[in-house]
Amino acid sequence: MTMNVLVLCTGNSARSILGEVLINELGGDKFRAYSTGSRPVGKVNPGALQKLRQERHSVDGLESKSWDRFSGAEAPAIDIVITVCDNAAGEACPIWNGAPITVHWGIPDPAADGDFDAAYTRLRNRVEAMVALPVGEMNKADLLAELQSIHG
Repeated sequence: MTMNVLVLCTGNSARSILGEVLINELGGDKFRAYSTGSRPVGKVNPGALQKLRQERHSVDGLESKSWDRFSGAEAPAIDIVITVCDNAAGEACPIWNGAPITVHWGIPDPAADGDFDAAYTRLRNRVEAMVALPVGEMNKADLLAELQSIHG
């Protein structure tokens, strides 16, 4: 079973985009990721695109999009929501299809500080830890606990 993961940040231009790409490329058959923003800026940050290309990831089809796309009857069922910015973690979110678990993996904003290397490395380490989990054998409470412990 593939779990759908929504990576959420306010602007959906850098951290959430990095998370989407990493989960999709490292997640194999376990995970399918989407990214979104509560107030998307409308374009992917050039620094995020540069870092992804530098690490040999595909950037085809990446876009900054509103979380409205992931609520409503036509939206995919979401199993996990990962917030990667503190602002998004504190916002009242729409109702997601699938009754997902939510975890916060705060990452300093590379769009503000220019440190895309650090953001990428932190997210990659966390995604690798998530992908290593035996998610097919875990209940929601155990999965949530493990995902929260990855934040360190």
